[in-house]
Amino acid sequence: MKVSLNWLRDYVDITLPLKDLAHKLTMSGTEVKGTEFTGQAWDNIVVGEIVAVEPHPNADRLKLVTVDLGVEQSKVVCGAPNVRAGDKVPFARVGAQLIDGHTGELVRLKPVKIRGIISEGMACSEKELGISDRHEGLMVLPPEVPLGIPLANYLGDAVLDLDVTPNRPDCLSVIGIAREVSALTKQEMHLSPPYYQEEGPGIEQLVSVEIADADLCRRYCASLIEGVKVAPSPPWMQQRLNACGMRPINNIVDVTNYVMLEYGQPLHAFDFRQIRGGKIIVRRASEGESITSLDGVERILDPDMLVIADGQLPVAIAGVMGGADSEVIAPTTSILLESANFNPVSIRRTSTNLKLRSESSLRFERGISPELTLPALKRATQLLLELAGGKAAKGVIDVYPGRREVKPIIFHTSWVKRLLGIELKREQIVEILTSLGFECRPTNSMEIEVTVPYWRMDVNGAADLVEELARIIGYDYIPTTMLSSQLPRQQADPLISFREKLRDLLVGCGFQEIITYSLASRERLAKISLPEHPIRVANPLTTEQEYLRTSLCPNLLALLSSNQRHEEGGIRLFEIGKVYLPREKDLPEERRTLVGVLSGPRIEHSWLGEKGRLDFFDAKGVIETLLGRVGIEADFEAGREETLHPGRAAKIVVDHNVVGIIGELHPEVAERFDLLPQPVALFELEIEKLLPYVSPGEYRPLSRLPESVRDIAVVVDAEVPAKKVQDFI
Repeated sequence: MKVSLNWLRDYVDITLPLKDLAHKLTMSGTEVKGTEFTGQAWDNIVVGEIVAVEPHPNADRLKLVTVDLGVEQSKVVCGAPNVRAGDKVPFARVGAQLIDGHTGELVRLKPVKIRGIISEGMACSEKELGISDRHEGLMVLPPEVPLGIPLANYLGDAVLDLDVTPNRPDCLSVIGIAREVSALTKQEMHLSPPYYQEEGPGIEQLVSVEIADADLCRRYCASLIEGVKVAPSPPWMQQRLNACGMRPINNIVDVTNYVMLEYGQPLHAFDFRQIRGGKIIVRRASEGESITSLDGVERILDPDMLVIADGQLPVAIAGVMGGADSEVIAPTTSILLESANFNPVSIRRTSTNLKLRSESSLRFERGISPELTLPALKRATQLLLELAGGKAAKGVIDVYPGRREVKPIIFHTSWVKRLLGIELKREQIVEILTSLGFECRPTNSMEIEVTVPYWRMDVNGAADLVEELARIIGYDYIPTTMLSSQLPRQQADPLISFREKLRDLLVGCGFQEIITYSLASRERLAKISLPEHPIRVANPLTTEQEYLRTSLCPNLLALLSSNQRHEEGGIRLFEIGKVYLPREKDLPEERRTLVGVLSGPRIEHSWLGEKGRLDFFDAKGVIETLLGRVGIEADFEAGREETLHPGRAAKIVVDHNVVGIIGELHPEVAERFDLLPQPVALFELEIEKLLPYVSPGEYRPLSRLPESVRDIAVVVDAEVPAKKVQDFI
């Protein structure tokens, strides 16, 4: 969010140096990321008046222009199509730094001979001054601008680049920031209610509005202005829009953008002639319905999306972007001005599914109070009448089905001491909260009844009010104090401690931990024959992150493949994370698992020249070490798993319960992941199933007696598993 300092001054007196103001805003929670200065490089650029325009003797498209600079006159060659005697324009003297309108490079102005005539100076466009990208003609200044003054004195400005947190949508507006500055600097706000003259018939006779889904549209307001003239907006408005990063279009559209930046309430202007039947219906889109948005793209809608429709078709995607059919264009003479409040979740889903983000959707997604719609509508109507002419129909349309009663917060002054460790008098509390727009009514010496202003939707209780007090007082002024009592002993979560222990042990075994996304594509999940119906995310960022993972293996194997392409040595990777298994008519089952893979040479650099490959037995050794160090005795039983090699797979069993699998990757699965033709050992453990069997181990002193070793031989058939012999002994 960018805010012009000159614009802020319309609502609050700025008494602090810019650096101090930026610091106060940052420390109160609205971070100032940077400051941009307009006009800082405008040395040798002044306001001039064109007094004469003559044809160039050697060029048909060029003019000889005489410019009055107050103390002198200068004659220059100019090719702008809009050069006209009597206009005031920015004039750059020789030595001024300008932006080349064709190359965009910064150049220093020098005397130049153009078709035989020396031109010492230049009348400037907006692009050459760095104000905007407009280079079609000269920038024309208002006639009341004093002649000969430095241009920086008139157009110079400082723009604050703010990082507004998601809980403060009210600060996505000039007035919202002005309220913050007012409270921080103890300066009074200057905010007058908008006023305009209404004429003609009542608006209800001309327009009707119906809200078909009150859950998605909590309020809809509209005004009607007839007889408007579409034209460029005045320079002061264009300058402020440019400063805030918005491109001026025409006076109608610019007013809606201007009020959105000023109040924080998005608005939209319809060409009323294109609204069939003079009827607005706020409804969900029909299946397969489409609309061509203002950017010229035809968009297919679904029934979860809210649209603004007339009697027949959608004319706007609610809260996101208007439709091309009802766009305000040069012949437009009647404007239906919309100011509405939409459900934040609905707008977020719509903008995400359509991959269409706008300044409007950004504000609606964060949540706006329905109480803001009417003041913003009246302000926009006032500006439209001033800048575009016309007549406003009597009254406004105001459909408000979701009006809610505001309940005050009973605030006890002891909360400040309890949460901040400092004491504030009741009068101080009332003064600070009042400066932020809260209504305070003391009920007794210790309690205050506080009514939250409509724009502070983030304040819900006493703790939030204490936070407001801390922000305005300044966190630096809260003294550092030692705790008056001992902290209670904290009992670590056994599951967390177990996970950390497993991490440490695996790192000690030469493994590297990786962290992959919890989302994957359906194609990747299908490579290891996982459940047929994984859980799809409603609003995926990309097709590569569309489904919740049902196993850690796919992403881990994809990463192993990538590592094999860049490394020649042995690779040992593991990940601990959640998997999400679908269940009928219920939320997915979440399991926390550990998966590890081993591949490549067992010993990378050996003078013996022996480079055996990591295989099943290496993985088995890791599991035995891992579980043995946490006091768990595990057995390995032959088993089959689709992902693993049929003859080199086993179940990991603890106390007759299967807690994991181990084996070598099936060659077909390895081929799907483009793995090298070498063994890939893999193991998977379910951490929650292992936790009950963890034992700390017992200390046993070394025997004082000498060791006695005996060898025994047991002769059995080759098919008898070694584990069976071990259990027999």
